[in-house]
Amino acid sequence: MKLGGTTLLQQAIERGQACGTGDLMVVTNKDHLFLTKDVLRQMSDPPEATLLLEPRGRNTGPAIALAALQCIRQFSGDTVMLVLSADHLVPDIEAFVASANQAFRLATQGKLVVFGINPTGPDTGFGYVEVAKVSRESQAAKRFVEKPDLQTAQEYLATGRYYWNSGMFCFTADAIVAAFERHAPELLAAARRALESSQTAGETIQFDLHTFGLQPDISIDYAIMEPADNVHVVPAKFGWSDVGSWPALAKVLTPDASGNTMPSNVVAIDTTGTHVQVDSHSPKLVATLGVHDLVIVDTPDALLVAHKDSAQDVKKVVDTLKARKHETVHSPAVVNRPWGTYSALKEEEGYKVKRITVMPGESLSLQYHHHRAEHWVVVQGRGIVQIGDVEHETLPGQYRYIPLKEKHRLTNIGDEELVLIEVQCGGYLGEDDIVRLADTYGRT
Repeated sequence: MKLGGTTLLQQAIERGQACGTGDLMVVTNKDHLFLTKDVLRQMSDPPEATLLLEPRGRNTGPAIALAALQCIRQFSGDTVMLVLSADHLVPDIEAFVASANQAFRLATQGKLVVFGINPTGPDTGFGYVEVAKVSRESQAAKRFVEKPDLQTAQEYLATGRYYWNSGMFCFTADAIVAAFERHAPELLAAARRALESSQTAGETIQFDLHTFGLQPDISIDYAIMEPADNVHVVPAKFGWSDVGSWPALAKVLTPDASGNTMPSNVVAIDTTGTHVQVDSHSPKLVATLGVHDLVIVDTPDALLVAHKDSAQDVKKVVDTLKARKHETVHSPAVVNRPWGTYSALKEEEGYKVKRITVMPGESLSLQYHHHRAEHWVVVQGRGIVQIGDVEHETLPGQYRYIPLKEKHRLTNIGDEELVLIEVQCGGYLGEDDIVRLADTYGRT
């Protein structure tokens, strides 16, 4: 997601870079490899990074354990780790650096440091950290508590002893591994096995699905921070939002006179306090009439309409879909690949229409399909379309036909992004009907 012109992931990386020279490590799902590389590539000074690619999500406990073990293997045990989530918004970088420096000093003393956020209200969407008394100074944490109900959150605020748990941490690799050894030894043992069986290729580390899946699905809060007795809280002296819900996103945007946060082309009549976000493949008129305090999110594959008070309960929708055995795991609207992107515009029985973009100098793999033929029309840029052993320069408006089982490849030979419309025709149109014969990115 982009806020203020750059992605939240890029902003998180830049926050870390602002704290001084250091090495970047990104733990993410393997499906996000190309998206992550694209974010790094677009930065003004692209950093080198070690990429730990999870085959499935196992929560923050295993993610941090693997990162710590890799830090020890790649650097040393006294390496200080600044653990930042990729979906936080922190406008004041200078204030963040000041807090991070304070956390660094505590980490070198063997403390496990969490950044505490001074609550602005009884929010039920955050975990809380209890201290002796909220102040501007760092202090020992008394206990971590999970997301409370509204009445409990109100009671917490009334005591003046609670911070929000930001989910940002600082510690040495040795200190956090020692904490895993003491409080979650089975998790640490499973993480060690996962790292030992991993494969390293360049800057990426990929894990065996079975071995990786033996790690417990548990957060760092449950596994370590709750039972540990050496946790310190550094109070955040910076503005912060985890942008963890649509209302949270609305709060960091500038509302109109009616408290709405929405694109200027939305027709809003008798509408207040409503957030609208539209991400369609083609222009779409959105109108609201007589609604208040709603969240309306329209994407190419789904529509969400929720009251802001219920926005934290979106997970219930996912649980319901799973119970109905709905296909909840599918390709996102735009799929990133090392050469560019593709998005499905239309699909019905027997055909699928896709929009494909290829970056300058990049190319798709040399491939063929068992079950479909393809029709390609270039609408922007200059490309070479290889069909069989013949290469065809193809310009905007020109068309190429790729028969069933014929090897083919698309290469961008221009200086701008190449955009192509692809129509697939066949009895099976799944993404797994690809036989790669040669590939620049090692995917054969």
